[in-house]
Amino acid sequence: MEPLNRQTVPNTILYPERIIQFGEGNFLRAFVDWIVYNMNQKVDFNTGVVVVQPIDKGMVETLNEQDGLHNLNLQGIDKGQKVDSIELIDVITRGLNPYSQFDEFMALAENPDMRFVISNTTEAGIAFDPSCKLDDAPASSYPGKLTQLLYHRFKTFNGAADKGWIILPCELIFHNGTELKKCIEQYIDLWNLGAEFRAWFEEACGVYCTLVDRIVPGYPKDNIDEILGRIGYNDKLVVKGEIFHLWVIEAPESVAKEFPADKAGLNVLFVPSEKPYHDRKVTLLNGPHTVLSPVAYLSGLDTVREACEDPTVGQFVKKVMYGELLETLDLPKPELEAFADSVMERFLNPFVKHFVTSIMLNSFPKFKTRDLPGLKIYLERKGKLPAGLVLGLAGIITYYKGGKRGEDTITPNDDAKIIELLNTLWATGDTAQVAQGVLGADFIWGEDLNAVPGLTEKVTGYLNDIQAKGMRAVVESII
Repeated sequence: MEPLNRQTVPNTILYPERIIQFGEGNFLRAFVDWIVYNMNQKVDFNTGVVVVQPIDKGMVETLNEQDGLHNLNLQGIDKGQKVDSIELIDVITRGLNPYSQFDEFMALAENPDMRFVISNTTEAGIAFDPSCKLDDAPASSYPGKLTQLLYHRFKTFNGAADKGWIILPCELIFHNGTELKKCIEQYIDLWNLGAEFRAWFEEACGVYCTLVDRIVPGYPKDNIDEILGRIGYNDKLVVKGEIFHLWVIEAPESVAKEFPADKAGLNVLFVPSEKPYHDRKVTLLNGPHTVLSPVAYLSGLDTVREACEDPTVGQFVKKVMYGELLETLDLPKPELEAFADSVMERFLNPFVKHFVTSIMLNSFPKFKTRDLPGLKIYLERKGKLPAGLVLGLAGIITYYKGGKRGEDTITPNDDAKIIELLNTLWATGDTAQVAQGVLGADFIWGEDLNAVPGLTEKVTGYLNDIQAKGMRAVVESII
């Protein structure tokens, strides 16, 4: 089978580069790049995407081997009809690793046609690291890299007002645009970049809050031979996603005119405030995702659908979604229940095999943003801790112990500092120390969660029960 590239598929278009995309992972390629593809096809957007690898190790080499091409397999139910489509996404022009191609990375700022920056560097990506320096090659943090580019663009075009950028972060944190802008402003101060640059950034650039929604299981390893047979080429980056998609962008009409995704028949909304959409989606979709994953995995299940179909774990998922997290939101209950019902349908999508281990990348930052707010509100409103959410946290802590599940090796994937902390704590063999140490890690939570009434004791109890009885028995005890 021939490799996939622009020589073996010569009818692809190499679009002019107008978007810098920080992140080469499955989600951006199945969501943003698919949206840009549709805009190119339907509204003559005529835009190519340069992908920047946000960390030293990544996939841009494979991306470049395929000249930026990859196939997207969308599956689901649309208007009552089954959809199982495969499209060749051709919008990525090239990938850059700024750690080995720093000059080429900085040269992106010199392209007069470059207009947009889009990112998804996980919840941990939008963070200010005061150790970053302007002359680092590159700065280690994503906001630091972006500030380096912005400052170079400012100098290259002498502060021209029409050379600013529209910046659309897709990281799943509330007010992602506000938080990213705050980090950039901190670097402007730290690096003494001057009042003129700050004014240009404020006036010529826009950093907008967004909300993204599409379940992307990733590489379809379970039926890859069948998919490659349909494609006819050896695509190492084929990605599977659900048909559903939503992108909410809190931005003025001027941004909508420049980025007319809503005119391409796509579910992209330009709104005055993304908060109601954010609260509903993060709480009722991502919140259950984050806690069902360790509970399901440690109960012997591998996918979200298996978890929801399982008689025991399925009841746990519903308990967390309907009985706990839904109770923390302030929208009308029938509206919330209808949305929760739609989320359960998506979790049960017969086409999508969403492995829970893929959801568990950076589980602690995810729990902080997706579940911790609901845990606190539930405690405040009900006078007790939500058992499902606390068990989910205990499940994450247990998963990070590592070891084996049957023949499978458990390999947590998170910030090295978090992994080191969990290794140290679990080495004590004392679950009370583990619970206290994790909950007291200010660098994870930004606070000491041991101060939450009853939380340390409840987490410790669940850790003990999981060790003694197994996860499935503990789930049965709370449902």
